[in-house]
Amino acid sequence: MFLRVRSVHPALLLTLVLCASQFFTTRHLSAGQSNSLLDISADGKLLACSNRDSGSVTIVDLKTSQKLHEIKVGKHPEGVSFVGDSHQVATAVYDEDRIVFLNADTGRQTGQTEVFDEPYGVVSTTDGKRIFVTLDYPGRIVEIDPATKKVVREFSSGKHLRGIAVSSDNQSLFTTEYYSALVRRVDVKTGKTVDEWPGGSTDNLSRQITLHPRRAKAYLPHIRSRITVAHGAGSIFPIVSIVDTKPKAGKRRRKIPMDSFRGARVTCNPWDTAITPDGKTFFIVFAGTDDLYVSNVIDDDYRELTFRGSLNVGANPRGVRVAPDGNTFYVYNALDFEIVAYDTHSLSRLATIKVTENPLSDEVLLGKRLFYTALQPMTSRLWISCASCHPDGQPDGKTWHNPEGLRNTQSLAGMAWTHPIHWSADRDEVQDFEHTIRGPLMQGKGLARGRIYESLDKPNKGLSEALDAMAAYSNTHDFTLSPYAKNGLSPAAQRGRQLFFSKQTQCATCHSGPFLTDSVPSKSITRHNVGTAVDNPGEKMGPEYDTPTLLGIYRTAPYLSHGKAETLEEVLTTYNHNDQHGKTSQLSKQERADLVEFLKALPYEDPVPQAKATGLVKITK
Repeated sequence: MFLRVRSVHPALLLTLVLCASQFFTTRHLSAGQSNSLLDISADGKLLACSNRDSGSVTIVDLKTSQKLHEIKVGKHPEGVSFVGDSHQVATAVYDEDRIVFLNADTGRQTGQTEVFDEPYGVVSTTDGKRIFVTLDYPGRIVEIDPATKKVVREFSSGKHLRGIAVSSDNQSLFTTEYYSALVRRVDVKTGKTVDEWPGGSTDNLSRQITLHPRRAKAYLPHIRSRITVAHGAGSIFPIVSIVDTKPKAGKRRRKIPMDSFRGARVTCNPWDTAITPDGKTFFIVFAGTDDLYVSNVIDDDYRELTFRGSLNVGANPRGVRVAPDGNTFYVYNALDFEIVAYDTHSLSRLATIKVTENPLSDEVLLGKRLFYTALQPMTSRLWISCASCHPDGQPDGKTWHNPEGLRNTQSLAGMAWTHPIHWSADRDEVQDFEHTIRGPLMQGKGLARGRIYESLDKPNKGLSEALDAMAAYSNTHDFTLSPYAKNGLSPAAQRGRQLFFSKQTQCATCHSGPFLTDSVPSKSITRHNVGTAVDNPGEKMGPEYDTPTLLGIYRTAPYLSHGKAETLEEVLTTYNHNDQHGKTSQLSKQERADLVEFLKALPYEDPVPQAKATGLVKITK
């Protein structure tokens, strides 16, 4: 059967086409196309915001700019997404390894899904039949049916995945590796990688990716970590990389340096990006300098972005999202605990919405703001903050060519229990980092007035409320249990545990106590020569080093002070010269594998109760 269509006036036909184009463009950009701490429902009525410090998700009525609900979801939620056209919300609870589903209308939890470890980004298909989640560790994509809350599939897609976006036809996923900014395109039907766009060797900390609504372009914010440049020459640069997603030969990726995008104005720590439904305006927030840049999107495959305007938005902006009608955009200032609405055209402020109360003490909040800022009094040149290398207390995955030699960035987890600090134990309190703040690296005014004591000399604690506050925040980071020990130690890990604590290997000679280290707060400092300095020809302070904790070692490759051991197996073999770093050369292949399984299972229990029972001292500031 055929229908006869009457002729349509050209002007009316053009109007219909434009309206349809507007409808489909708007629809494709709403409800979770790219991961963020913010998302807006497809009907434009509600906004969801993930509050990492409060462990909650806030729902905002965008018509009234009022907070409707705040729902507790667990420790350190990250990505949040509305599911299709609905008011159902999915959020990734990073430290509790689960996806929590919420009803945004009622403010109630509707279910949850357990995942392996560290869920970060969440996106929904346009029909709401599936959500996809990145697992930061070990680098997987999880497909979940939101109707049943069941995992449908899991597939590997590199290492340490964070950023994720789903194409408007729901056929492709685009992911970013956190520590390399490598972009992959994954076919949804097969789960196979069908294309990839590597970053440079210096690219790092890529959390998010945004797709253009009509053009074959993807945009990702990240930094460059120039690990071979020590101190004040400038080592970290803010970047927006633009990927041409069309399958073709040749270079399909270019970088736009954000530190020279607006003349000589330097920005720090790009965190999130968004684009208007018409594809003409692009936003990026900088968590270190509290900036937002507004850019024009240029359809020339060359310039890509041109500067339109900027805003100083608030403390530690980590999210930006555009309303489906394109007239309003929203910025989440994580350390002001508020969302600010702006007019897309005039850039004027429209509303300020408090999404959660400050869950931190006043001292810790001050310390966290100092830790994340690249402004004075912490730095003078805006290009680096403490969080540039230790975001949320985690390592940046890099080994730096420091003046004292190669230094692999360490996690801050458990640091309160394992002073002194640094591989060389050259700092016995966080307050000693006043030397770093005032020194060539950061060139800040500093947090204390007048002269300060040398590291390892008299305490600098008490010289400044701000300096003590930064120490208080830095010492708040703790461990999560290993995903490899959720069901207890496996038989292999149990065998490895016996080997670890045996006289045969002597691993526990140095790696002892609740935190598996003999580095504990005390009047004396213990260092050991375990033979690793021979692989660090530029070493100035070795060959003796502080014993690092082994808790959480499953996710912190590369290893050792020089960062040359890519795997735990290499720690036990290639870089264990003359058995100085434990007696492991005599172990069989199976015994080494068992030992690695034990190390991967750390921590398999909370070390704090045992630490308190044995009288260990915790440094709170």
